[in-house]
Amino acid sequence: MTTSRPLILITNDDGIEAPGLRYLVEAVKDLGNVVVVAPEKGMSGMSHAITVREPLRVKKVREQEGLLEYSCTGTPVDAVKLGERLILKRRPDLLLSGINHGSNASVNVVYSGTMAAVIEGCIDGIPSIGYSLLDYSHHADFSACGAWVRRVAGHVLEHGLPHGICLNVNIPALPMEQIRGMKICRQADGAWEETFDVRQDPYDQEYFWLTGRFNERSNGGDTDLVALREGYVSVVPTHYDLTAHHALQRLVALGLPSDGNGLE
Repeated sequence: MTTSRPLILITNDDGIEAPGLRYLVEAVKDLGNVVVVAPEKGMSGMSHAITVREPLRVKKVREQEGLLEYSCTGTPVDAVKLGERLILKRRPDLLLSGINHGSNASVNVVYSGTMAAVIEGCIDGIPSIGYSLLDYSHHADFSACGAWVRRVAGHVLEHGLPHGICLNVNIPALPMEQIRGMKICRQADGAWEETFDVRQDPYDQEYFWLTGRFNERSNGGDTDLVALREGYVSVVPTHYDLTAHHALQRLVALGLPSDGNGLE
């Protein structure tokens, strides 16, 4: 690989052969040298899980000028750790994850393996972006994603991101000409109302499939869900610091015991 070009690490949670990953590679491969390290199979919903009780394995699956691809056992976060520390042996200039098959807007970011990989890169000081298309189908049409992927990735390569900040980019499932633009948004408030579908196997033992529906809570018009409904690409700046900074002084004022922490 040409060492003067930016080094881009790419991963996902849908697996090494997922169409969304292939579109992402094609969209950015001329921006730098690309190394893909992705799970060998789908790992959706794994959030920030890591593998600690069994070995990890890595296999090279493709090699061409400016592009190396590896599959690995384990989770998306495992893939980032393996890519950075074992394969690259240094921090890449950019980490990209996706393109995810399905939304990672609102609270979905909490469960997302796609975004967990992005947050892992952010923790390590790598400018990191996650991309998702609002279509869960394996045969989703990603043709409108390329321009938005490149627009955000190119900007971050040139300007970087603030310390501790990564980007969660969601793209509506619309033809390119119907996408109205891009908005920087807040994460919408919402939650899954979950149920379990109870079934029986041939041995009369019960088993369960998790299912449910998403409930959006209204919290203003500047959220990612609103932007996506209106035909915009949503960009949510995201961080791994889970401290509720706005609540620190309020908890002190409510009388929660606080000794010697400098908040009083």
